[in-house]
Amino acid sequence: MVPWAASSLCRIPVRSTSKRGTGTGPDTAGRDPAIDLVRFICLVLVVVGHSLMVSPVLHPDGTVTTENTLAEQDWFEPVIWIFMVMPLFFVTGGITGLQSWRRLKASGGTGAQFMRARLLRLVRPATALLATMVAGLSVAAALGVDQQVVQLVSAGAAMPLWFLAAYLAAQLNIPVLAALHARAPWLTFGLLAGLVVAVDCLRGALPDLSNANLVFVWCAVQQLGFLAADGHFSRLSRSGLLGLAVAAHLLLGLVTGLGLYRGNMLVNLNPPNLTLVLLGASQLAVMELARPLLAPLAVIRWIGRLLLLVGARSLTVYLWHLPLLAGMSGLLLLAPIPKPVSGTAEWWWSRPVVVLALVLLLLPVAAAFGRLEERTTATHAFRCRPTVAGAAVVVVFIPVADAALNGLSLGLLAAGAACFSVAILLLGGFPFRRWAAVPRAQGRARRKRGRGGIASAVK
Repeated sequence: MVPWAASSLCRIPVRSTSKRGTGTGPDTAGRDPAIDLVRFICLVLVVVGHSLMVSPVLHPDGTVTTENTLAEQDWFEPVIWIFMVMPLFFVTGGITGLQSWRRLKASGGTGAQFMRARLLRLVRPATALLATMVAGLSVAAALGVDQQVVQLVSAGAAMPLWFLAAYLAAQLNIPVLAALHARAPWLTFGLLAGLVVAVDCLRGALPDLSNANLVFVWCAVQQLGFLAADGHFSRLSRSGLLGLAVAAHLLLGLVTGLGLYRGNMLVNLNPPNLTLVLLGASQLAVMELARPLLAPLAVIRWIGRLLLLVGARSLTVYLWHLPLLAGMSGLLLLAPIPKPVSGTAEWWWSRPVVVLALVLLLLPVAAAFGRLEERTTATHAFRCRPTVAGAAVVVVFIPVADAALNGLSLGLLAAGAACFSVAILLLGGFPFRRWAAVPRAQGRARRKRGRGGIASAVK
């Protein structure tokens, strides 16, 4: 489909082009600063945690492998119960997602509009990452870099995309899940949790069925966010919240102690299982317990500015931090400098330097690609047909399904970039389409009003 053909499917009213926003429109109005602070803390923990994990090793025969230094520590498994923050990402995503959907619906918006906005917000930054990775790794292969190294970097650096796929799947279901939640909130959560348990019980006999929990688990955790958004947890006393956190951890200890699930939460991520739902419930209770401390911190002027700055680029930071870390680590392997052995005292002392270097690399990347996260107009300003939104969803998840079944490779990254670009094109998400819409509208306005100015044509 040529670019202009999509304009009749996802129409953008000309009057909306004069209001260029940066995520401060109706879709983000009334955000809770404490939730933004929690998401910022989670992002910092993810970036720092990955900096403690990635440790490429160059062997005498020239092969390169990657060691997960942090996971090899004896003390790591119980600690990850505290620092595994992925469930909390989905809890906070459920809170903000439900509020966003309700605002859009109240203004006359549709589910297709909501899906379009969510797809573009998440897929555009991912497309830039995939295209850059494909170009860079293709050049590296052409320059003679070993194919094994290219494959290793392709698979490792693109790992953050699994979170994007799971998060997108959960967010796209918000209109349907919100309707069920409005009718029976606790029953909806119970049904999702029951589906999680059913898949866990059948995964031994049907291993491929476990991938269904990429949807069921994260939708169940997101549903906890729905319950929190409606005040079901804030109404609990502090002792009640503490009891919920303790009970969830005790149940975690029971199911892992009996051998029903692994105790390593990183293992439980792929594919996800019931332990992450329990962990999400515990983390939500702790977040509500900490709210009296988080709320005043989040409104401190410099912290608020930091949250605003990072929040507008958070997905870019998340998507790019691991590819940058992998690239930096690979270059250091080739550099003629001392390289501490993974897990030694020297290696641990080098981690703050690695984190600092990673942050310095992220700054220009966030400046260059972060604008792709911005909302150019309010969500309700777009008219998108449900069939178009559905087609874009199918196109986006074609490479995602392939990655889940066959793993990541350079070819799959290229296919993903192509499919994501097609989805953006279907949804009218490329900037040049809006730029082209303005002159046509201005021409019509001038013919009607004579020598009117630009402002009069786009108000």
